[in-house]
Amino acid sequence: MADTNTATAHTLPSCVINCVVYDAHGTRRDITLDQISDVLAIDDGSFVWVGLYEPADAILEKLQEEFCLHDLAVEDAQNAHQRPKLEAYGNSLFLVMHTAQVVDERIQYGETHAFLGPRYLLTVRHGASLSYAPVRERVQREPELLALGPSYGLYAVLDFIVDNYRPIVDAFRETLDVLEKDIFADTYRRVTVVRLYELKRELTKMRLAVAPLQDVLAQLSRTQSALIPEEVRLYFRDVYDHALRVNESTDTLREMLTTALSVNLSLVTLAQGETVKRLGAWAALLAAPTLITSWYGMNFEFMPELHTRYSYPLLIVGVAAVCVGLYALFKKVRWL
Repeated sequence: MADTNTATAHTLPSCVINCVVYDAHGTRRDITLDQISDVLAIDDGSFVWVGLYEPADAILEKLQEEFCLHDLAVEDAQNAHQRPKLEAYGNSLFLVMHTAQVVDERIQYGETHAFLGPRYLLTVRHGASLSYAPVRERVQREPELLALGPSYGLYAVLDFIVDNYRPIVDAFRETLDVLEKDIFADTYRRVTVVRLYELKRELTKMRLAVAPLQDVLAQLSRTQSALIPEEVRLYFRDVYDHALRVNESTDTLREMLTTALSVNLSLVTLAQGETVKRLGAWAALLAAPTLITSWYGMNFEFMPELHTRYSYPLLIVGVAAVCVGLYALFKKVRWL
């Protein structure tokens, strides 16, 4: 069986990552694209799962013929710029989901398009998206659940997508904790503000991906379609709960980042005000002796104490007294 599976894998195009059939007991068998229609022609409780990554149009057209997919759904799957959505086409469902992964310390987004039919599941990945090989390995270890049909495979894919958002949110939370220390530091750092803005931008993008996914999961958990048995709807409700928590965490972090930006701006403004007050206080201390001595620098003959023997020492003492008085006043009002 292993040799047969290997030979089958070699006959598949490079964009076809997975093409297998699971029987009524959840046992896997690899097949070629041409064998799909033959497998579906026999109603033995099996279903086909095909996984694609950025497929060529010819491959999608081939699978459209094998699965009898709707033209509009195939057209959407060819264009990887769709909003998250769930649409019904006859006896099949078409889903669009946004995926995320960290690449070079930046979040890159991709899309997964899924076609769900009575006996097939077709997933099409575009852009930054992790392989669903771990998903298939996981469900293959649960043959009794895999026997529920292709809807359980769709649940496993959705659960994998949502779970990949959680470590990203946790990393954002840890980064925010570090930046909070820089916000309350004594010195202003422009890089802190830039990093806060970048985090908020990334979280806003993530919300645009997660929030619509909640609506898709809510529809799947409440649908009365025969494509999703009641036993599987319970699992979709669990994924919906996970997506809800991710979305709430994202909103909370966005609010905290907004507050952090406001606090940082307020602290910078306060620091500038303190600097201005100190400069004003020292300017006043310098202005008092400058004003007094400038009077005596004028060429007038009749000036107070001009011809008295101790005029110069008295003037020095008077200037010093004024300066000391101003210094004490500014200290009291905390300008110095």
